[in-house]
Amino acid sequence: MIRVILKSFCLLWIVLHAVASASGQNSPSEWSGVDRIVAVGDVHGDFATFRKLLIETNIINKRNRWIAGKTHFVQVGDVPDRGPDSRKAMDLLMKLEKQALKAGGRVHALIGNHEAMNLAGDLRYVDAGEYNAFVDRKSRRRREVFYQNTIKYLRDTREAENLPVFDENYKAQWLARYPLGYVEHRLAWSPQGKYGQWVVGHNAVIKINDTLFVHGGISPQYQSRPLDELNAIIRAELVQGEAIADTAAANDPLGPLWYRGLSDVEETCQTQQQLEALLAARQAKRIVVAHTPNAGVVLARYDGRVIMVDVGLSAYYGGARAALIIEGDRISAMHQGKRLEPLMPVSAYLAQALNATNEAVSMFEKFIKRMEGVNLDIALTCPAPEAVAPEPMTQDTQTP
Repeated sequence: MIRVILKSFCLLWIVLHAVASASGQNSPSEWSGVDRIVAVGDVHGDFATFRKLLIETNIINKRNRWIAGKTHFVQVGDVPDRGPDSRKAMDLLMKLEKQALKAGGRVHALIGNHEAMNLAGDLRYVDAGEYNAFVDRKSRRRREVFYQNTIKYLRDTREAENLPVFDENYKAQWLARYPLGYVEHRLAWSPQGKYGQWVVGHNAVIKINDTLFVHGGISPQYQSRPLDELNAIIRAELVQGEAIADTAAANDPLGPLWYRGLSDVEETCQTQQQLEALLAARQAKRIVVAHTPNAGVVLARYDGRVIMVDVGLSAYYGGARAALIIEGDRISAMHQGKRLEPLMPVSAYLAQALNATNEAVSMFEKFIKRMEGVNLDIALTCPAPEAVAPEPMTQDTQTP
């Protein structure tokens, strides 16, 4: 109902105010010959910490201008939700896209599941500050018109006996549900709006040199699809906005925006073989993923072939500042303003990170305690693929 009312009320406003991000439209999916890559995971509305990390990794200066030359900077999705300042972070990324191109570099703002959720109208994790960021001098009048249109729609589509009582109590509850800035937020996040159109112009999966980057992960069900095709599918689905199907790849738990099988599933010979098949199919050495908050540090799995960069940057998760840096064969991390290398062996790397942590990062501290006495450096020793015994079938899998 609300979607119908907003569409009829705001169509002209969308047309007049939609802003395309020219630098993001129809972006290629693969790049080679890149000397320096910096990757940052989920921002979740924490502009201040995000900006500080960009300064520490020499992506921007204190005036928020690109200083990274030909660097490729990858923000691996999930800029919005959970925090109040997503709009500031997205505006900065839009500006940096243009500045990076002029300098011979590139900004890749990948599509995460929370970008898709905002386009689809799933607002469960929208912070109140997000709506407030869109308030202007016309917001009260705009919301009042929206309210009157809501009442008209209900009266036009329901029998009189099924109508609520449109009294002051009803209006108070309605206003609490739709705060100032809500209408503007939904307009800006429509597929034709400033931020919705910007997101739809981006990729879900990219490959730079020999490294794949994706928000969630690539499951076996999607590993054979060409990257250009997979990105085109996701973009075409998100253009539908709130009409996107539940069965869409952008909503699939096994799809690239949601899959966690590379992050929170125990390493086994079976999962290792699936990873090897994925990397072989993509002719890649490793895959970088976000989406699953980890220990507060950039963390390597599968002997460095999977690198997790969702460090809990947002204050919602603890405010850790860490980024992945790839320069040729040199793979390291910027952690709380200090360069740590290499990521392997894991125990030595975590000891470096612990010594470099001057601020309390609760997730990291809990992770260190949890890992006490665990040898993190033992790699899986698996038989050749043809010798691996099949997984035993359970009663559930035998059921038709």
